[in-house]
Amino acid sequence: MGGSELLGKEEIAEVINVIERGVLFRYGFDEKRKNIFKVAEFEENFARYIGINHALGVASGSAALRVALASIGIEPGDEVITQSFTFVATIEAIMEAGATPVITEIDRSFNMDPNDLEAKITGKTKAIIPVHMLGVPARMDEICGIAKRNNIKILEDSCQACGSSYKGKKTGTIGDIGCFSFDFVKTITTGEGGMVITDDEELYLRSTYFHDHGHEHNPDVPRGKDGKSISGFNYRMSEIQGAIGVVQLSRLDHVISKQRKNKTRIKEAIKDIDGLEFRDLPDKDGDGGDTLIFLFPKSRMAKEAEDILTKEGIETKILPSALGWHYIGNWEHIINRLNRQKGENIYSLDLWPQSENILNRAIAIGISVNMTDDYLDKIIAGIRKAAKLTLGV
Repeated sequence: MGGSELLGKEEIAEVINVIERGVLFRYGFDEKRKNIFKVAEFEENFARYIGINHALGVASGSAALRVALASIGIEPGDEVITQSFTFVATIEAIMEAGATPVITEIDRSFNMDPNDLEAKITGKTKAIIPVHMLGVPARMDEICGIAKRNNIKILEDSCQACGSSYKGKKTGTIGDIGCFSFDFVKTITTGEGGMVITDDEELYLRSTYFHDHGHEHNPDVPRGKDGKSISGFNYRMSEIQGAIGVVQLSRLDHVISKQRKNKTRIKEAIKDIDGLEFRDLPDKDGDGGDTLIFLFPKSRMAKEAEDILTKEGIETKILPSALGWHYIGNWEHIINRLNRQKGENIYSLDLWPQSENILNRAIAIGISVNMTDDYLDKIIAGIRKAAKLTLGV
């Protein structure tokens, strides 16, 4: 939660300035707003930071996914492959586009298993959405190779990995188009908000059209006379979000640096515990550092460890505390809807045994910026106590 930890006077001043200018809408009213456009500034700064040509601010990370899917032409009847462990929004966006989500297993990186991805491709597959979960990049070399061989677009869901990287490239910039979230618990926050990024000008233009009811944003005509070539919806970012985003982005490197330092301290202090295994890191230097994941040999041990950590006043993050919102094997409502769409019961909650095994043995500890030495020591002591009582070490 690096972004929300650092909210302060600079964000307040930026928001006040927006309100005093009296224009909260991102387009038009040039004179009244004194030609100051905070969303556009945030977009430009973000594109420069991330190393991409185009960035589009939108209302949320969920909106970013929906806009990106529209930009690459996903329609009813198409199949879009993503992974079993993700926030529910990834799959909701595919369904909102009228497409069918096809779900892969995860591997020990807690991201898409490239081996299972290859097996899930059909003649209807139009896009692949690898999700960089909890700050760690997916195995993008393998995933991109599979996509290229099959001529399939890649939409990177980097909503949980803003500022992370893979082999020198920021997550979100490796595929055809990428998405980010700036909600309250992300590395940087605008309260809500998201970003769509791409180097492809055509995809960028289609994104801008779709996120604003189809407006083509012709600078030579008034907005009311603007042209339209596709339909869309309202996924716009507000000027208040943009203003906060400008400040938050300036702190991103600091946030990641502090998170990595705090995570390393905990990891180094527990790496000698026999029986604990750490998450695989496809690029350890690209880890955003906001989450430490370790695995027990059995799911029963992980559950017992969580109970011990809770009693010690140590919170877990998603694993296992919020897995109900992040694993398709817990989404009966999604499974039922997919079966209704297909007209037959071809989906069930037990189709991802590899993911189930990995996730149910895992504990995730959230890493933040302002962790005191005392709290870091408390986490280390709590994990060691949990390991001793569950593993006997």
